[in-house]
Amino acid sequence: MATKNRAAFLKWLDDWYAGLKDFDLKKQVQDPACAAVCSEDLINGFCYEGNLASPRVGALVEPVVKLFKDAYALGVRNFILVQDSHTEHAAEFKSFPPHCVRGTSEAQTVSALRELPFAGEFFIVKKNSIHPAVDTELNRWLETHQDIDTFIVVGDCTDLCTYQLAMYIKMRANARDWTRRVIVPANAVDTYDMSVAAAAKIGAMPHDADLIHEFFLYHMALNGIQVVRAIT
Repeated sequence: MATKNRAAFLKWLDDWYAGLKDFDLKKQVQDPACAAVCSEDLINGFCYEGNLASPRVGALVEPVVKLFKDAYALGVRNFILVQDSHTEHAAEFKSFPPHCVRGTSEAQTVSALRELPFAGEFFIVKKNSIHPAVDTELNRWLETHQDIDTFIVVGDCTDLCTYQLAMYIKMRANARDWTRRVIVPANAVDTYDMSVAAAAKIGAMPHDADLIHEFFLYHMALNGIQVVRAIT
């Protein structure tokens, strides 16, 4: 029975994911001054170089840059970049290989974002764990921008840092009985892939990117986050 139920759920999950709708930025964001675009970990060490670089994550750069440009053209001026900036001997390296050590090229924002003409307006949050708000400047920014009621969250990984960021913003608002809309476009978030065979060779845990990507989007939707196909 458990196997039958699991198969039915996985089919439902695939159908739900295939049926996601687009989000019209211009029509659905009534006041751009009250919206923020939050990018998670679009840095060299996850996109292009180092132990945790992934081509799936690198492919996010183009849609995210387009979203930044479209949002800015609409009048959005709040852009938060939450990014790994690890100490040399970070405790996280017991779970993941060393990556994105502060002061290295891996910890730098990808050039396509750095070179945007409005990059000087970005608020960069540096973190030493997968959580966006533990010992970071994120809470300070949120406290001083309580007029922001719409947050668009993009980046990597769907099941790790991006999940933590989207859920934190939503749960923080829920705890205070605030109405906050958190939007996650499926085409602008992703996670890494590691087959069972590849994981066995290096003694790691496997990571089916397609399944995990869908499941964590579902879990965000289950918690009141608005998951959409893409932002147009």
